[in-house]
Amino acid sequence: MNMKRMRSRHHRPSGGGSRQSNGQTPLNRNHVFDSNGPDMRVRGTAQQLFEKYLQLGRDATGTGDRILAEAYFQHAEHYFRILNAMTQAAQQSQMERQERHQQRARSQQEQDDRRQSDESGAENDSEEQVEETAE
Repeated sequence: MNMKRMRSRHHRPSGGGSRQSNGQTPLNRNHVFDSNGPDMRVRGTAQQLFEKYLQLGRDATGTGDRILAEAYFQHAEHYFRILNAMTQAAQQSQMERQERHQQRARSQQEQDDRRQSDESGAENDSEEQVEETAE
C-alpha cells in the first residue's frame, strides 16, 4: 500500500508533460521523446527511437524471443508514424509558404502594373494638354 501511495503522488495528469496540449505531433524533428519501451526507458528523437527499437527488435528476433521482438517492432512502428506525420506537416508548411510567396509576388506585380498604367495615363493626359495649347 505504501508503494501505491508513492506512485500516485508522482503521477502526472493525463496527457503528460512532454505532449502538446492539442494532442498533435510536435513539428520539430529535434523534439526529444521519453519512451517507456517493453523492458526499458529510452530517450531520443523520433528518428533515434525508431532506429533503436528496430535494432532491439532485430536483436530479440536473433535470440528467438518473438514476443519481445514484436513489442519492439510495434514501438518502432509508432515512431515511424510520428516521423511520417512530421514529414507531411513540414511539406504542408512548405507548400503554404510557397503559396503565400506567390500570392505576394502576384500582388506586387499587380500593383506595379497599376502604377505603370497610371503613369502612362498621366503622360497621355499631359501630351493632350500640350496639343490643345499648340492649336
